Amino acid sequence: MSIAPLHRRDMLKLAGALGLGLAWPGSPASLRRVAAQHDAWAGEPDVEKAAAQAADFQTYGMPDDWANYGGVLKAFSEKYGFPVNRTDTDMTSMEEITKYDAEKGNPVAVSSDIGLIYGPIAERVGVVPPYTPASAADLPAGLKGAEGGWVATFTGVPSILINKDVISTVPETWDDLLGEEFVGKIGMRDPRTAGEGATAFLAWAYAHGGNEHDLAPGIEFAQKLLPQFGPKEGNAQEFEKGEVPVLIKYDFNAIAIADAVTEKGVNAEVIIPDVSLYAPSALMINRYNTEKADLAKLLLDFVLSDEAQTAFAEFGARPIRYVLGDLELPEAARTKWLPDAAYAGVVQAEDWSKIDADIIAEAWDVEVLGG
Repeated sequence: MSIAPLHRRDMLKLAGALGLGLAWPGSPASLRRVAAQHDAWAGEPDVEKAAAQAADFQTYGMPDDWANYGGVLKAFSEKYGFPVNRTDTDMTSMEEITKYDAEKGNPVAVSSDIGLIYGPIAERVGVVPPYTPASAADLPAGLKGAEGGWVATFTGVPSILINKDVISTVPETWDDLLGEEFVGKIGMRDPRTAGEGATAFLAWAYAHGGNEHDLAPGIEFAQKLLPQFGPKEGNAQEFEKGEVPVLIKYDFNAIAIADAVTEKGVNAEVIIPDVSLYAPSALMINRYNTEKADLAKLLLDFVLSDEAQTAFAEFGARPIRYVLGDLELPEAARTKWLPDAAYAGVVQAEDWSKIDADIIAEAWDVEVLGG
C-alpha cells in the first residue's frame, strides 16, 4: 500500500471544477447537452436498444472475479436473451469517478462498481444520471442515489487473510496485527481512493470504541498499524508467493484468494476479526454515456433482481437485499460463505448517507500519515 500523501481533497476539487467548466452554464451548447441527457435518462429502458448497445460494453472496476460480476452478467444475458460483449478496465472508486468526468465529451464506460461511500461523491461531481430503477424502491436512504444513478448491490466485511506457511500467528482481532511477526507483512488498498481500504479504516474505529461519527479511535489504531504495512497493497500472486503474506480484504475477496491458493497447496485462512463492519458496494452508471443509456438503466435494475443477488451470494458476498431481510437464499447459494458464527461481532452503520468518504480520506491523509 502506498502511503505517500495524495492530497485527494485537491483532486476532488479539480474533478468538480472539470464537471462544470467545459461550457458556460447558460450557453446553447450546455443547454443542448443537458436537454439530451435528460431525454436519455427519462423513462424505462428499451430492451431492444440495450441489446444493440451491449455489443460493445465497456466497464470500469467490475472485473468478472469481483463479487462474481462475470456470473451476474451471464445471468443478465440469459434473462434478456442477448449477448454481452464486455471489456473491463480495473480502477478504484475515485479513479472511476474522475475518469467519467474527464471523458464526459467522449464517454467510454457504461457502468462501474464503487464502494458505496463514493456514491455521494459521484453525485456531487455530477457523473451519475437522475435515474432510479423500480427495483430500488424499497432500498432505504443512503443505499441509493438521492437523485438516482447508483444503487447498493452487496456487502463485504473487512477481514484478514493470512498465508500460514509464512505467518505462524493466526490473528483473532485487529490488535493482534500489531505483533512483531506482522511488521512489513501487511497489504491493503489505499483508504483514500478505494472502498475496501476506507471501510477497513471505519471497522478499526468501531473495534476501538468509535463509529462513523468518531474516527479518533480508528486513527489512533491506524497510526500504530502503519509500520506493519509493506510497500505493496498485495494481490493474489504476491500472497501465494509469501511476498505479502497478510492481506486486509473484503471477506468475499479473501475467500476467493484463499480457495485459489489452497488448490495450489498454500495454507491460507480467512479471519473475521472480533469486530468488523458490513460495508456495501454499489453499481454506478455513467450520466454522460447517453448512447448506451438503455443498457445502463437495464443493468442498474437487474443487479437488484433475485438472479443477480443470488450470483453475488454464490461468490461469497452477502447481497444487499439479504442483509436487509428482503431475500431468502437457498443453501446452494451460500456454500462459499464462512460460518454465521464468524460474523457475530460484525456491525452495521446506522446511516450510510451520513458517512463522508472525503472525511475518511482527509483523516487518513492528515491524521494517520501526517500524524
